[in-house]
Parts: sequence; C-alpha cells; structure tokens
Amino acid sequence: MYSYYLMLGWRSLRRNPILTGLMVLTLAVGIAASVSTLTILHVLSSNPIPHKSSNLLVPVMDNGPLDDYVPGEPNSPRKSSQMTYRDANNLLALGFGSNRTALYSVRMLVESPKRELGLIGVRGIATTSAYFPMFEVPFRYGSAWSAEDDKNAAKVVVLSQNTSEKFFGNDNPVGKQLRFQQQDFTIIGVLAPWSPLPHYTNLLSGKSAVVGEEEIYIPFNTAITNKFENNGNLSCSGPTGPGFQGVLDSECIWIQFWFETNSATQNSQLKDQLDAYTKDQKKLGRFPRQAPNGLFNVMQWMEYLKVVPNDSKLSTWLSFGFLALCLVNTVGLLLAKFSARAAEIGVRRALGASQADIFKQFLIETVVLGLVGGVLGLALSFLGLWGISHQTADLAVIAHMDLTMLAITFVLSVAASVLAGLLPTWRACRVTPAIQLKSQ
Repeated sequence: MYSYYLMLGWRSLRRNPILTGLMVLTLAVGIAASVSTLTILHVLSSNPIPHKSSNLLVPVMDNGPLDDYVPGEPNSPRKSSQMTYRDANNLLALGFGSNRTALYSVRMLVESPKRELGLIGVRGIATTSAYFPMFEVPFRYGSAWSAEDDKNAAKVVVLSQNTSEKFFGNDNPVGKQLRFQQQDFTIIGVLAPWSPLPHYTNLLSGKSAVVGEEEIYIPFNTAITNKFENNGNLSCSGPTGPGFQGVLDSECIWIQFWFETNSATQNSQLKDQLDAYTKDQKKLGRFPRQAPNGLFNVMQWMEYLKVVPNDSKLSTWLSFGFLALCLVNTVGLLLAKFSARAAEIGVRRALGASQADIFKQFLIETVVLGLVGGVLGLALSFLGLWGISHQTADLAVIAHMDLTMLAITFVLSVAASVLAGLLPTWRACRVTPAIQLKSQ
C-alpha cells in the first residue's frame, strides 16, 4: 500500500511541474541556508577527541594581584587560563593526575638543508614527551623523545609531515640534523598528518582554532635551557626582572598546562590536589585573590574560550528562521495544490477510502516532496559551502560537509516537508465526499 502511495505522490508531483518546482525550490533554499550555517557550527563545536575528552583537563589558577579585583567577577579567559613557569614546573614535578604536560609556543629560524631556501622561520611548541601519548599524536617516522630527554634538555626535534617534506622531500629524515638558532638538533620523529578540529591543545598562542598546524616540537626543558622566547600570549601582573630569567621568576602567565586522568573519581582528586597546592603557595605570599581554582575538560575548555563565536550561533538561528519562513510559503502552496484536488478526494472517499487512507496518501506525497527538495537542497548546500570557503582561510578549513551533515540534510528536508504538509493534509482528509460528488 505504501509503495502505491509513493507512486501516486510521484505522479501528482509530475502532474503540475510549475507548482511542484516552486515548492521544491522553496524547500531546497531553506534547507541549503540552514545546513550551510549548521555545518560551520557543527565543525567548530565538534569534540576533537571524544573517547577521552572528559579525562583531558586544563587547570585554571588565578595568581593575579588584588588591585581592581572583584570577587566572583570572571576574568578574561585568555588572561587567566595560562600559568607561570614556576607553577608549571611545580605541577610537572608533583606528579598530579595520571599524566601531565606543559607547553608554550616558539618560533625559530631554521637553516634549510636546501641552500636555495636559506633561513626559514618555523613555529611550533616546546612541550614534554607526555604530549604525544596524551593527545594520541600519530607518527609517520620515528617516535617522540623520552622522559630522559626531557630531563636532560636533549637537542632533539619532531617535525610535522609538511615541514619534513619541505626540507627533505619524501625521504625519511630521522637521524639527520637541523640547525635551529645556530644550534644543531637531531630529528627523531616525523608526524603523520594530524590536525584536529578545533586545535584544542594549544588555543592560547594567538592562533586560529582551525587553521595552521605546529611545524616543529622540541622538549620543554630544552627550550627553557636555551632561552627560546615565547611566541604566544604573555600576561604579567607585576614587575619582572631582566631578560628571559626574569620572566621565569615572575608572576607572568604564558604556559599552557594539561592533565590526563583515568576516571571521574581521579578528576575530583585532582581538583583537591590543585586546591592543596594553591593553599601551600598562598603561605608563600602568592595567589592573593583567594579565587577558586577551575578544572575544565576539553569541551568545557573550548566553551570557556568561546571557540564557537556568538555570531556563528546567531547565524544558525537566523538561517532556521529563514527555513521557517520557507515552510510557511510551502504550506500555502500545498494548501492550493490539495484544495484543487478536492474532487479527486471526494471520489476516493466515495469508493471506500477512509480519512486515514487519504491522510497517509497525502502525507507520503509530502515525503516525496521532501526527498526531492533534499536532493536539490544538498546541491545548493555544497554550492553555498563552496562560496563560504572562499571568504577566509578559517572558513576554507571548516566549510565542508561530513556524513553526519549529509544525513541531517535529508532528515531535515523530510521533516520540514512533513511539518509543512500536516495542515494541508489534514484539510484534505476533511473533504466531504457528498458535496464534491454533487458538484460534478
């Protein structure tokens, strides 16, 4: 029976191509506008590491001065979400959580093995060996450095695949040397393509959350020992001593820190350990604000930093408002179409079709309309995303449709057409057969 209704629906749509075309186009345009903006929001708000995001945690400890401090008033996220070198070094040594890592952004000049390239600026991060297993960073060649390399400030480096290919082509460069800042570093690993969206591991370096990967990775202690300057955010709440050592000894916050835990219970224990640490530091005259510590998992962290801007959310709501307007127009067109078929409905009712049968037939016809509108809407969505991707480098990365959004397009199209068809279908099944037969 349902296959028969599908056939009737398809024939009905073909019977009046102009009206059908208007309904399909109206529905498709609304779907395309909604899906295009929803795709951007979907990528920006997606979980980059879903199976362990609840166990990767960022600590927030407010070491600011009492000047102009209002208890309970939130600080600027980018100011309060990093920490001092002193705190990072202490937390690495204390061993809280199952694992931990500190990192900061660096930018250095590299003497390219290809002489024609000369000196090339590269950017990356100084971090600990724990960074790679914590964030499940894949390797193409070699491996990360060891904890012993961390301790000894070894001059080793891991390259991204793009950086490796820039300097060495498709050859395996592990064991070769690169000269950074007039010092020789041994290449011990090359990453496989790895660019999580958003770039959650290092959101405080002033970079985009979606564009640009790290080009090099060097040990944290190596960068500190060799006084490699921070290339990210730096916020100081008081005077600092001269030079790089002055920054290390100061209350300047510039280092990103991550913990890894194994369970929700350990998350709670970690919070208690952080509170105990800041309490001890207060005895030394630090953390005068007495502000509570924060501990954010990956998704909470991205929400805290407003990775998804408010204008993206607003654009999505506006696009769905436009879809609602398109549905109102579709309702009007369906009412006109179904009203013109009152005589047909009267004959069917006279031949024994129930109101439920009429309702099913016309509702299935709207489903057919939704499927056709979904196909056209999908094509318009791809066209819209292509146009969006040419606006900025950020949008070029995120303006693409995955399988989830592909499925959502058709579900949204069918749901929208069914919703638009409820009133016209209900009106159609209420037609009185006797009146229609008398008028014939």
